[in-house]
Amino acid sequence: MSLAVLHTESSLGWGGQEIRVLTEARGVARHGHAVLLAAPANSRILAEAPRYGVEAVALGIGRKSLGGLAALRGLLAQRRFDVVNTHSSTDSWLTALVSASLGSAPPIVRTRHISAPVPANRASRWLYSRAARVVTTGERLRKQVIAETGVDPRRAVSIPTGIDLAAFHPGDRAEARAPLGLPLDAPIVGIVATLRSWKGHRYLMQALAAMRRPEIQLVVVGDGPQREALGELAASLAIASQVRFAGNQAEVAPWMRSFDVFCLPSYANEGVPQALMQAMACALPVVTTAVGSIDEIVANGNTGIIVPAQNDMRLRVELSNLLDDAPRRAALGARAHAEAHARFGEQLMVERMIEVFATAAERHG
Repeated sequence: MSLAVLHTESSLGWGGQEIRVLTEARGVARHGHAVLLAAPANSRILAEAPRYGVEAVALGIGRKSLGGLAALRGLLAQRRFDVVNTHSSTDSWLTALVSASLGSAPPIVRTRHISAPVPANRASRWLYSRAARVVTTGERLRKQVIAETGVDPRRAVSIPTGIDLAAFHPGDRAEARAPLGLPLDAPIVGIVATLRSWKGHRYLMQALAAMRRPEIQLVVVGDGPQREALGELAASLAIASQVRFAGNQAEVAPWMRSFDVFCLPSYANEGVPQALMQAMACALPVVTTAVGSIDEIVANGNTGIIVPAQNDMRLRVELSNLLDDAPRRAALGARAHAEAHARFGEQLMVERMIEVFATAAERHG
């Protein structure tokens, strides 16, 4: 059964959610299905779509407006789709309202990527009732959505994000560092994340300052609204010379392979972070928190280390101990790598999403 799938994404940002949308869309298309992405003209995801080989169209769905409703309604009238997969609040609302006004609208699959609470009101319950299926990126998020929206548990499924295991794999650390201009002999802690407050960069930098070990380098890959504030923080903590802001990188894997330890000290809004799974696939020891569904992929003491959120002192202790214990780093990384290969492949995510789309289309038909 060949499907025609429309993805809608109103977000203008760039992070794990948008990368999952494009990765999933690319994978579904490779299975012979027709896939189209609709996103605002000024969105990063629209600009990145060609790099992923995903067909995309600019649509005015960045705001909840009559114009957005008209644009989406026009697209659904112009082209036939078997299912619409929505990803953010605004495009989900627009799709639900258009669906309610059309007699022949395709079924909706609503993907919930983050653990932020769903507003507890009748409107949100109505919105989720419009979805033929609700997909979350972790089981804890699935239970949260069921509790907060009243959606039938039989219509909600957890499908963790998959990663490209061919791209993310262990490699020679010195060989990875040289072209990136990183010191060959310095201990390096790395983080790959959009520079948003809840990713916890601040706590990581405070932990580094408290170590009082000038030989340790922190490499920050990513960009975002906290860039200026984090630069000022590094200066105020007197660690500016130890912190490298690498900005957004099209190819993240070489940076991963240059790190000794990967750290993601998020304290809110997480699902299952892709960067964490990518680091594990690269056989990196990871230090993180139990936010969202992170502890569904990281077993504390076995495939990584989990610390309390917003606790820079615990971060300092765990990071310092790991950097001083190469055998432990190697053991954690090896187990993380095995876990990634067993559970985090992109192909598994794509196959499960196709099943969700097919079921929604079949029952709707």
